[in-house]
Amino acid sequence: MQINQFIKQNRSDWEQLEALTTNLQKKKTYQVIEEFQHTYQKVARQLSYSQTYFPNEDVTQYLNEIVAKAHNVLYQSQQSSWKQAYHFFSSKFVGLLLEQWKAIIIAMLLFFIGGLASFITVIDNPAHLYGILPEEMVQSVEPESLGENPQAVDAPVMSAEIMTNNIRVAILAFAGGITFGILTVYVLIYNGILIGALAGLFWNYSNSYSFWAYIVPHGIIELLAIFIAGGAGLLMGYKIFVPGKYSRGYQLKVQTVRSVQLLLGTIPLFVIAGIIEGYITPADISLEMKYLVAIITAVGLLAYMIAGHFLMQRRKLQQSTI
Repeated sequence: MQINQFIKQNRSDWEQLEALTTNLQKKKTYQVIEEFQHTYQKVARQLSYSQTYFPNEDVTQYLNEIVAKAHNVLYQSQQSSWKQAYHFFSSKFVGLLLEQWKAIIIAMLLFFIGGLASFITVIDNPAHLYGILPEEMVQSVEPESLGENPQAVDAPVMSAEIMTNNIRVAILAFAGGITFGILTVYVLIYNGILIGALAGLFWNYSNSYSFWAYIVPHGIIELLAIFIAGGAGLLMGYKIFVPGKYSRGYQLKVQTVRSVQLLLGTIPLFVIAGIIEGYITPADISLEMKYLVAIITAVGLLAYMIAGHFLMQRRKLQQSTI
């Protein structure tokens, strides 16, 4: 069976399952539950078929999502909000990241392209810094005296300001998807340019070791969160621009839900990054300790991804046996 025929033949079942899932959340009468179970089993078989013959198509991902949502409504509707949050952050968020890793990598590359270009530009001619960075930022940077007076930093205020700014950048990168990803591309490249220009400035003063010691402890988590939000925006923009077999309205609806979930998943990352940047980055500790914090955050993120992937696979196995 061709994919177009498969979609045309079964679309009504999928729409019915979505409607019944919504209805079941409002009322659980015997008739609704019975019809829901019958439709759920039918669509679950169609999902199995799609996974076998169309594993890399959007329709398979769509079916997996509506079946998983239906399963959760039927069997887990009584979960507490804490359990739902645990389920999301322990496995679902990781699953979303793994599904959309290509878009996240593209977001990262855009950031580094902007950073590398400005880094080379400032190294070649330090005067270019004034044409790249805002004037107030240039005036506030003193490469020779980095970290000389950490006690002057108001850590709680700084942490809150940093978190707010970073979340604002992530939301802008995500929301840029509605512009076919154009605004998202701009936000990613522009923020890369800022970091690259600063890195070039400190390179010219032979103080790169200190500069990166103040960047990487929080930067690993912070940049990952921005790349995730940027990847979500890029994917949304791409799906709207190239909707494939579906309408742009449908792609916008599906991708917005998925992208919002990714954005919500980055909030704890920004909180952690903000705490590190507010309390540890300016702390009066050795540069080596700051690099150690960066290594610990990187290892922690890797462990989280591995554990989340394991839990996700285990839940899929449990659902397949139901």
